[in-house]
Amino acid sequence: MVQFLRFAGIRAVLAFFTLCLVSFIVFSLMELVPGDCAERYLAFKNSQGAQISVADIEAERVRLGLDRPFFERWVKWIFGAFQGEFGDSCILRLNINQLLGQKVWLSIGICLGSLLLAYLIAIPVGIIAATSRNPFLNNGLRLVSYLGLALPNFLLALMIMLFSTIFFGNSLTGLFSPEFRDAPWNWPKIKDFLSHVWLPVFILGWSATAFAIQTVRALMSDEISKLYVTAAAARGVSGRRLLMRYPARHALSPIINSLGFDLNRIFNELPIVALILTLTEAGSLLIEALARSNDQQLAGAIIFFLTGSIVAINFITDITLALVDPRIRRSILG
Repeated sequence: MVQFLRFAGIRAVLAFFTLCLVSFIVFSLMELVPGDCAERYLAFKNSQGAQISVADIEAERVRLGLDRPFFERWVKWIFGAFQGEFGDSCILRLNINQLLGQKVWLSIGICLGSLLLAYLIAIPVGIIAATSRNPFLNNGLRLVSYLGLALPNFLLALMIMLFSTIFFGNSLTGLFSPEFRDAPWNWPKIKDFLSHVWLPVFILGWSATAFAIQTVRALMSDEISKLYVTAAAARGVSGRRLLMRYPARHALSPIINSLGFDLNRIFNELPIVALILTLTEAGSLLIEALARSNDQQLAGAIIFFLTGSIVAINFITDITLALVDPRIRRSILG
């Protein structure tokens, strides 16, 4: 137990330093954008008809603390980030926590739902594909997985929207109906949300499912042919008990370890799907901050939230893998 706790502590420290390193990279990229926050904000005001002088820019820079050294500003930003406080948006001059609000949690929920859907389908289907000797079943599953890898998510979203618009008169866009968009959370709003959120979850889980099926199938095919499975069968273990106790248990360990990578890949696809489906969540807000308003403070906060989620998932999967995989557990405990 002491060795396992030491392992968990080392993983926690590594996760913390990873988050600090990523925050330093994000903050550095924010600093490399031409013009600081004061110049971008006052340029935006000037485009709205305001008359801005050089003295106004200097006063705004001092007010925002941009005259302080780089390292000091980064330390202040990272301390605020760990406390969940990111200051004000560079352009909109609104508190970033208020701007993000529930958008971050909606985005994380959509991504986690897509990941859960992908593995609920991919694990049993991948096991069946690896163990079945039916050529029609194998070829059919292979065709579905290849189609999932070849068909981009945004094209799938456009196809579903077009089909729904033509045959049902509903484009299936947004996460809420107009009457629930600004309403407080209650059971009717939750039902309305669930009636809309299935589409982005399905679309984002489409390629993730196909990729996971290929991975599970390859891992299972490799494990089934190993000697320890043959030895277990020789001892009288057979059927589903043999399959789940030996090859499936060992084949799923790399799948658990790849959850953070898959979550990152799903979130990378979220902004494009969000633009097509006009979703009001952090993915679309990130595109707005990076490509349109050049609001690096807002973009940096969203990226930090995403990084924190992925690092947390990786830490949890490391601990889970050590608990469920006897090989990892023996390496830790000696």
